[in-house]
Amino acid sequence: MAPLVYLCVRPQVDAADGEYASFLNATGLDESGLERWSLADEPLPADAFTRWRGFVAGGSPFNTTEPDAAKSPSQRQIEAALTTIARAAAAGETTALFTCFGIGVATHALGGEVSLDYPEGTGPTGIHLTDAGREDALFGVLPDTFTALTAHKEGTARLPEGAVLLATNDACPVQAYRVGTSLYATQFHPEPTAVAFTERMTIYRNHGYFEASEYDAVAARVLAADLDEPQRLLRTFAEQF
Repeated sequence: MAPLVYLCVRPQVDAADGEYASFLNATGLDESGLERWSLADEPLPADAFTRWRGFVAGGSPFNTTEPDAAKSPSQRQIEAALTTIARAAAAGETTALFTCFGIGVATHALGGEVSLDYPEGTGPTGIHLTDAGREDALFGVLPDTFTALTAHKEGTARLPEGAVLLATNDACPVQAYRVGTSLYATQFHPEPTAVAFTERMTIYRNHGYFEASEYDAVAARVLAADLDEPQRLLRTFAEQF
């Protein structure tokens, strides 16, 4: 069986290393079962859809709402690759789970709308399943309400046509959706433990997600949170797909 692949969309190597380790831990796979490909460094390979049986995409400091002229060549390469995968997964040609930055790319690629109207601060937040989420093959393993980690400056304002809303909250109403049966996208981060997330916070301390002087207080909230449920999502994804 072909492996899954973690797509790195972060230019910061230390953050990408930590994120890959978190995805390995959460999925329960080893490096032969979940390979790694850095879209920040290399374009999507021509044989991507035969080399890998499915894709998981991590987060990024990039924002899809930036004007195209302001985007770096690396960001444009990343967005082009994720767009190709999102459209293929939506058509049932592969399987993909996009997280955080990835949900913005998928939303834009499939005709939805992304805006700066739904940011969430760094730390734990409550997520609520919709009726469709409770019945979903993947999200149905989760309780009706669970805690997950967020840190983003933009969010989905309008779902792509045909998308099914799976999870929500008041601050950012689109927390997760599915298109077809093979494309999933989450606004929250399902992969990190609390410790791993605080380590990532040190790397992005001065990127505007939180006040640098408030690091200790934010980290304390993260470390006190129960984050077991989001990781169950990834383990189930790896088992089902």
